[in-house]
Amino acid sequence: MSGAGANRRTVEEQLALVLDAVRTLPAESRAIRDAAHRTLAEPAAAAHDIPLFDNSAMDGFAVRFADVAAASADDPVVLRVVADLPAGVSDDPPLAPGEAARIMTGSPAPTDADAIVPFEDTAGGLADSLGEVQVLRAPATPGAFVRRRGADLHAGDAVVHAGERLGAFQLAAAVAAGVETVSVTRAPRVAVVSTGSELLSPGEPAARGRIPDSNGPLLELLVADADAEVVLVARVTDDAEAVRTVTATAVERGADVIVFTGGVSAGAYEPVRGAFDGRGAVEFASVAMQPGKPQAFGALDSGALVFGLPGNPVSVAVSFEVFVRPALLALQGRSEIHRARASFTADAAWTTPPGRRQYLPAVVDLTAGTVRPATAGGSGSHLAGGLARARAFAIVPAEVEAVAVGDAIDVMLVE
Repeated sequence: MSGAGANRRTVEEQLALVLDAVRTLPAESRAIRDAAHRTLAEPAAAAHDIPLFDNSAMDGFAVRFADVAAASADDPVVLRVVADLPAGVSDDPPLAPGEAARIMTGSPAPTDADAIVPFEDTAGGLADSLGEVQVLRAPATPGAFVRRRGADLHAGDAVVHAGERLGAFQLAAAVAAGVETVSVTRAPRVAVVSTGSELLSPGEPAARGRIPDSNGPLLELLVADADAEVVLVARVTDDAEAVRTVTATAVERGADVIVFTGGVSAGAYEPVRGAFDGRGAVEFASVAMQPGKPQAFGALDSGALVFGLPGNPVSVAVSFEVFVRPALLALQGRSEIHRARASFTADAAWTTPPGRRQYLPAVVDLTAGTVRPATAGGSGSHLAGGLARARAFAIVPAEVEAVAVGDAIDVMLVE
């Protein structure tokens, strides 16, 4: 077990220790509409082709291309309209040479038709065209404006792959492909515990020596954003026995993960360290990052993973993004567990901590491709107000002594 004076771990070493302890949660079968935001344990295969049948991409007329290939405004082609195909019909009317069917977008294209003429390319449009239609402009090629069956997916193709999240786009695609049920991993159950005798409930009047507990609400939302389920939110004083008691409660509620904030440093009143240090389950380490240097992690006999994060709000936000969120996604079997990153140009100068990787709450301009600190106060872990403006974390390597205007900066996007 490493103490305060031990050599610092790198961020990668601490994250590797965390991920090595993760075991993917069990899978369950769910109706597709009840599986939103879950992670697929098995691929979702298309039940039928997309499109399901040849259909029209335009409101217009289904025609034989040979009949209208020479049509022009000076020499229009007149066709006899023998069928009307609004959306939802299953008719497949035969089309003899010189015949057409009025058709709406999405309606099945007649087998005998090999092109669609949009109504804009006809005289009279759609309103008075159930007897005959004059075609003023020929389609560019055979097959014009016909959506072919299976052009997007064939039955049996994977619509959504294992390890992918069922977001709005993925769920819509699965429904379009006729998927009825999917195999998804269970959502991780998470307990969030704030420690500190100085903490007030949100809304309680502030007083000298007392501060609002912003870490609890912060973590509740971050956990939900990682598609996990919050099963306990608690606040305890700086007392090791209180930490042990709330840990037992979290285990009783089936928590897969317990996240503590505060009480992990080397001070005189560190309840998380007091509850676990020397017991072998949770290890306390110093990580070469700023903010977030003191970290605790381990696994209980129940299998629950325990994270001990520093108490300052910016440290909590950074530590969650770097260590906790990847673990929550890995528990779900997610194929991609890290936030998107991109390179931006610094449009402000700022200082960096010596020998530690900096994670700076930042404002990014996506149009200009620039990044700057979210607060004029720098990267202090107590500067919770700056989080309101942060849309990203600027990540500066430990060996960089200062950031200058124009420097290329690696940025983790969180919104």
